[in-house]
Amino acid sequence: MPTVDWNKEQWGEKTDWSQAGGGWSDAWGGPEMQWYGSILPRIRRLVPCGTILEIAPGFGRWTHFLKDVCERLIIVDLVPKCIEACRARFADCDHIVYHVNDGRSLDMVPDDSVDFVFSFDSLVHVQPQVIESYVSQFPRLLKSSGHTFLHHSNLGNYAAYRQLSSIPLLRKFLQKVRILERNTHNRDPEVTSDMMQSIARKHGLSCLTQEVVNWHTRAALIDCLTVLHKGENSGTKAWKNNNFMKEAGLIKRMGEIYAF
Repeated sequence: MPTVDWNKEQWGEKTDWSQAGGGWSDAWGGPEMQWYGSILPRIRRLVPCGTILEIAPGFGRWTHFLKDVCERLIIVDLVPKCIEACRARFADCDHIVYHVNDGRSLDMVPDDSVDFVFSFDSLVHVQPQVIESYVSQFPRLLKSSGHTFLHHSNLGNYAAYRQLSSIPLLRKFLQKVRILERNTHNRDPEVTSDMMQSIARKHGLSCLTQEVVNWHTRAALIDCLTVLHKGENSGTKAWKNNNFMKEAGLIKRMGEIYAF
């Protein structure tokens, strides 16, 4: 289970940052193709905007693109090494504010100051209490029309299957029918899409959309992309996207074909 301490050690001491995280975008053909082909189409109605808060930027894989679609960018990470790397990488940008936190708190972000909260390929590694700690602070820091785009675990939806995997024959069957994956990529085993909706409602936020996706998995939808809104909405648009990684392959191929 990826605790706060695990995350601090994993991304601060054990991770090879020589590619600044770019290797995690290889399935899309690199960070640029992933941003323009996969991420930006999903947030295009939310940017550009005034102030963006990015949670857990790492070495700035998405900061590189976010800085160009806002007037002010606040980045918060629990690993000092990551913030130091971003500060050096974006030294020529005077509209970025840097903070090291404890993996839970956003106290450094002023009230009613953020238009858009963004986190991608980071909060998939955190426990439910960390998710709730962050989400509970969004109503305070978001402007009245503010939104969030959060990439988080959905592995908790497979908890029953994972329990059955202790039986060898059942494990082989579940793997054969692609319900159980051998590699769950350090996703939190408890967080689910429904849990995120529940946490959001508890703290006065509306869930506009949820897209559950396969992430380097054959079929299991172990991740979720959630858009939250500060205000009321008539319901949540939900999509079970079994073709997310197929989409990644098509984006990569397109990048190869048009790499003049």
